[in-house]
Amino acid sequence: MSKNRTTGSRDERQAGTRRTRRRWFAVAGVGVAVVLAAGIGVGVGAGLAHDHAPSDQDAGPVVPAHTSGDGSTIVYGARDAVTNVDVYEDMRCPFCAKFEKKLGPELQSMADSGKVKITFHMAAFLDGSLGGQGSKTSLAALGAALDESPKKFKAYHDVLFAHQPEESADDFGNTATLRKLADQVPGLRTSAFDKAVTEGTYLPWAAKVADAFTRSGVQGTPTVTVHGRSLTVVGDDGEAVSPRKFRDEVDDAVAAASS
Repeated sequence: MSKNRTTGSRDERQAGTRRTRRRWFAVAGVGVAVVLAAGIGVGVGAGLAHDHAPSDQDAGPVVPAHTSGDGSTIVYGARDAVTNVDVYEDMRCPFCAKFEKKLGPELQSMADSGKVKITFHMAAFLDGSLGGQGSKTSLAALGAALDESPKKFKAYHDVLFAHQPEESADDFGNTATLRKLADQVPGLRTSAFDKAVTEGTYLPWAAKVADAFTRSGVQGTPTVTVHGRSLTVVGDDGEAVSPRKFRDEVDDAVAAASS
């Protein structure tokens, strides 16, 4: 895949979306499309102050408890649920925030009822596109929450998206900000959590997770699939679709896989 950036008007980007059925990102409101490439958002530099992202240069990743597969995915919901919803996101992605704010509660309700399970595939490519370390540092903090439990991971994930900074800001690269936001998840601010976030315990794991996203071939976020069928979760107007449309799409994908 190319590392080049392409520019164009909002109408041209929307037309491109309709042609390719892929969701790309408008960066910082200047009409720049981000094209994913191998390695973007993985090799983040070190040498920041104490309350910013620590170095992720380590001999090997410390993998949090409750991961799935090779340790690069996170499952929320009953693992024996027949229907799996794959969700691909970057914590700095504004369209992911729109998806989570509007449709996240609906998807969580499906998971909590046992109808589906959610498998999260997290990316960090926006660090490379926008500068900074917020995608990977917040992902590492999510690893610390996951080490506590999948429920705390999901609750913290939702809090971070609810308080997502502007694309051009790197607030999530500041571990003090991430710890403060964790106050909104009851019971999350343990000494182990704070230590892991401050010291960057899960930064190498975050790099592994981001690399797995790059290798997945998914070329934009948010991407949501059911049984390999991609769902339209953000419309051509840049807004999340209605919860009813989302439910219908999930049901249609399940029915198609069963036929």
